[in-house]
Amino acid sequence: MAHEHLKGTIEAQTGRSTLLLIGTFMGGVLVMNSFIADSFFDQSHYADGFALIGAILLGTPLIIHSLKHLWAGEMHMDELVAVAIVAALAIGKYQEAGVIAFFMIIATLIETRTALGARASIESLIRLTPKQAHLIKSDGSEEEVEARLLHAGDMIRVRPGDNIAADGVVTEGQSTVNQANITGESLPVDKNVGDEVFNGTTNLTGAMDIRVTKAGAETTLGRVQQLILQAEQTKIPLMRLIDRYAGWYTPTIVMLAGIVLFFTRGEDGMSRAITMLVVACPCALVLATPTAMVAALSCAARLGILVKNVVTLEGARNLTAIMFDKTGTLTTGELSVTQMKPAPGVDGTDLLRMAASADSLSKHPNARALAAVAAKARLKLNRPDDFEEVMGKGVSAKVDGARVLVGRASWLTEQKVDMSMLDDPALKEPEGLSVLYVARDGRLIGWIGLEDRTRDEAREAISELRGLGVRVVTMMTGDKWSVARRVAAEMGATDVHAEVLPSRKLELVDELKSRGHRVAVVGDGVNDAPALAAGDLSVAMGAAGSDVAINSASIALMNNDLRRLPFLIRLSRATTRVIWQNLLFGVTYIVVLEVLGAMGKISPMFAALLHTMSSAVVIFNSARLVRFGEHIDTAPLTVEPATSDATSGRTVTTPTPA
Repeated sequence: MAHEHLKGTIEAQTGRSTLLLIGTFMGGVLVMNSFIADSFFDQSHYADGFALIGAILLGTPLIIHSLKHLWAGEMHMDELVAVAIVAALAIGKYQEAGVIAFFMIIATLIETRTALGARASIESLIRLTPKQAHLIKSDGSEEEVEARLLHAGDMIRVRPGDNIAADGVVTEGQSTVNQANITGESLPVDKNVGDEVFNGTTNLTGAMDIRVTKAGAETTLGRVQQLILQAEQTKIPLMRLIDRYAGWYTPTIVMLAGIVLFFTRGEDGMSRAITMLVVACPCALVLATPTAMVAALSCAARLGILVKNVVTLEGARNLTAIMFDKTGTLTTGELSVTQMKPAPGVDGTDLLRMAASADSLSKHPNARALAAVAAKARLKLNRPDDFEEVMGKGVSAKVDGARVLVGRASWLTEQKVDMSMLDDPALKEPEGLSVLYVARDGRLIGWIGLEDRTRDEAREAISELRGLGVRVVTMMTGDKWSVARRVAAEMGATDVHAEVLPSRKLELVDELKSRGHRVAVVGDGVNDAPALAAGDLSVAMGAAGSDVAINSASIALMNNDLRRLPFLIRLSRATTRVIWQNLLFGVTYIVVLEVLGAMGKISPMFAALLHTMSSAVVIFNSARLVRFGEHIDTAPLTVEPATSDATSGRTVTTPTPA
């Protein structure tokens, strides 16, 4: 429904501008004929007749538009043009009235088409969603249905060359998918059974059967469409300031034109006043900021950066501190079990089975790592009873009738677990590993060590951020200090905080802000919501397909490439430069031409032509931002599958360039 409403809005606005374009063409032809008649015929009434009809045809839409604003009690800048046209008609300058109206309508059409630019880009996103889908029925046969009728749980078949009609999970087949329009990744991604696919992405090589998880406006593409539209409608403080004083601008210009008319009487005085009114219509100023912002939003979306509010984009240029969550942000979040130490008298298989069973209902990376190693060991897990997860501490559940706790040593101590066995040197935990302690019925039965890989591009991104003036790079984690120090050293972080709960993360953000820093918080959006909300700017990693990540932050990175962060700061600074260039040009244009108009150095018709040219200059200057950063190599790094060293029990990974 949201797609249909958006499409209807675009069609309606495009239809209105098309009618205006037809009227402008007809009026322009008549005004042009008036000049021809004036040159080739002795009777001037032919020329006046053509010019009058053309001027009325061209000027009527502008005058009606201005009267609507006045009737609504609003003072709009378009009234300046309407007064100029009426004044030219009143003194019999029909050709001037027609030419002024013609160029003003051309400028209006340019502005309208520019305003529709973001909506047109959304329309192009809508076209990515196929109208038809191949639904797999219960008997295995296929039926072609409308994509908008799909529901969660439906099975669809996607062939090579097709766009995927909904978000879903691959249940059969394998292929390569181009999902650049969602994640901004420059290379296609291989998809196998169990992998997630997104609505609007293109299937390139093989056929796949997909179980639909989200359809229509609820898909990732649908959310992106909605949020880009919302971002386009927001305003930075400078835009709100211009709107605030717009009501004073029009009366001031009319007063100045009246003064010139009073001191320069006659037809020349009226011509000067009309020129001043035409020149003063500040289309270049009005377009200066929104055109730059729309171009910047399009540029960010091209690289998989979803900006919800243009205020956020504008503020990114002033960041002085960035706080990273470790797990899932600086690291891959894909933990693997590398060591395990059962207590004396406890079988290692039993330790792993109890821990994995108790943690089986959790979505934490720890739980996934335990489940993966249990599956590899072909252990049968039992569904836990009375499951409870304590955020940042651990889980509690009943397994085979016994109360099993899996989590931090400090939490197990709070739960009155006997931890005296840790005094045994054989149970001493190693440095640099995340350790889960496991207790059964109040007795420690061992620990399981996990290791998380750092992201290959993270160190490069942090180095770039430091070069861009970010003075403080803080890493925070709920993990233990030995792991935190290892990762922070690898990343080049200036500060590190370990063993912190979500509430403490919030306090750390507030402390940085109290020291005068403008703080960005970067997390995976799952358990970082309080800290993300507290930052001046919040960035959620890997938001593609994740409603939690998209909702929890002001900026969502649709993939996990941290190099997008320094690019975002550069884009923010480039956007600000373009805005100030546009504003400086617009102000200079108005001031200089107002003076020339008051002195009688330019005619009303030439002023109208210059007005249109000024709008075009601003638009083309802003359009440069659309291709900003094209030279940046955004090809992701790939990581070879982890291989296990059986003798050391540690996981070895080898990064290779894509």
